[in-house]
Amino acid sequence: MQAPGGPDEDTSGNFKHGGWSVGYWDGFMEKVMGGQMGNPYDLLLGRKTYEIFAAYWPKAKDDPFADKLNKAKKYVVSKTLRKLNWENSVLVTGNVPEEIRKLKRQYGPELQVHGSSDLIQTLLKHDLVDEFWLKIYPVTIGNGKRLFGVDTIPASFKLLESKTSTAGVIVATYRRDGEIKTGSFDLSNQTRELKPSKQ
Repeated sequence: MQAPGGPDEDTSGNFKHGGWSVGYWDGFMEKVMGGQMGNPYDLLLGRKTYEIFAAYWPKAKDDPFADKLNKAKKYVVSKTLRKLNWENSVLVTGNVPEEIRKLKRQYGPELQVHGSSDLIQTLLKHDLVDEFWLKIYPVTIGNGKRLFGVDTIPASFKLLESKTSTAGVIVATYRRDGEIKTGSFDLSNQTRELKPSKQ
């Protein structure tokens, strides 16, 4: 999930494949994003994604997504930022999981997380994700930041919707669905049933 939008977006860890999703952007993907960002929403962002967005969206007046992004309330999780210049931005500090739980208990529109790979690890570790909107691209990269890191809790999700672009991008929506379900295909320890046939 690292640096899908451009070569200089996030080069941490000597990542050299930034911009890997750009060639798959088409009318299908624009329609998907338009649908996902068409209803009222607030944003929950990590510092790096916030800084990338704040440097771009206030100036992108002709972009169809700009107006809603600029007007949306932005909750920004950061240990280093002290001042937020993008309109409607609020700093989230302290016990981040608890602060996010408080946000989730409040009345308001859905909280969307875009990018924010480090923040997502916190959300996954503390079971704070209600729904995934995944875009799965037909590329392999090898190195870079992962969506599901080592601290991701075991959990089950239910597929709500999936569709595929002509370029091969799978767009899938999953909702949290209880605990992980386990079992075994090992039949060696199972007793056999005897079922006589009667005539």
